Amino acid sequence: MRPVSYARATAPAEAVAAVAADPGGAYLAGGTTAVDLLRQNVLRHDRLVDIGDLPLAGIEETPAGGLRIGALTRMSDAAAHPLVRERFPLIAEALELGASPQLRAMATMGGNLLQRVRCAYYRDAVSPCNKREPGTGCSALGGINRGHAILGTSEHCIATHPSDLAVALTALDARVHTLRGAGERSFHIDDFLLPPGDTPHIENPLEHGELITAIEVPDTPTARTSRYLKIRDRASYEFALTAVAATLRLENGRISGVRLALGGVATTPWRARHAERLLLGAAAEPGVFDEAARAELAEARTTPMNAFKAELARRAVVRVLRTLAATPEGQA
Repeated sequence: MRPVSYARATAPAEAVAAVAADPGGAYLAGGTTAVDLLRQNVLRHDRLVDIGDLPLAGIEETPAGGLRIGALTRMSDAAAHPLVRERFPLIAEALELGASPQLRAMATMGGNLLQRVRCAYYRDAVSPCNKREPGTGCSALGGINRGHAILGTSEHCIATHPSDLAVALTALDARVHTLRGAGERSFHIDDFLLPPGDTPHIENPLEHGELITAIEVPDTPTARTSRYLKIRDRASYEFALTAVAATLRLENGRISGVRLALGGVATTPWRARHAERLLLGAAAEPGVFDEAARAELAEARTTPMNAFKAELARRAVVRVLRTLAATPEGQA
């Protein structure tokens, strides 16, 4: 591991100024991913600015009925918060399925959104990887890619986005609030997590030194009837082969409200808008769920190793929608 200097910030503006002024600077929050990547020489920061003491933790209601979650709120605290569990159960479930208890007690909500991909070629610090060293190629395209993406891919990268939380936030149209030297900014979650395209090394629109301060989840009435389903190789701490964040509301047996996002199958959390359009107003029946899932996954670009993910995702969508449709709270 290369030598790294360390500083502790006491105010958000101070932290932003310190990192922005140093091209090799970066933030240290929970450190559950960054420290590992520094040790592996994947990340090559020269200076870490510890933001753990900044007043950016906590959860509060917004005037419009949503929730504002501080970026330094621990995953475990957010998952256990009564308002999160009551109004957005899919967020609580995504957090609890997203890491081990030890990691959830350290990792922060903002840091979770910025965690780096789990592609082995990115993390070995040796293989050609366009995310780590732009222009060198994507080793996963012709390599071992069983766990890689089938949606949102490009010829430059097929790594899946690793965050479970981000999938739930995508289904809920969350916003990410930031602070930079020029002031505050806000991004819709769809505009914050960027697909690889021709620039896979650019994963978000943050300027160097820009700091996530909060995540805002708007009031979403259908979210009270919601689930996060995660399918993985083992039940203990593991990343998703496929995941589904869903909300559902029925009126007289027909779907009056639905949100769907997929994880584990795409380069960013995948909002299943095509499936949503097909489902809205339709009868809440397994055949309808299946048709919508198949339509959403029709554009999947698979490899021989990960082709199973399309079928797995289809079944997961049907399963979670059937579960929600049978929930009394979803009936109007």
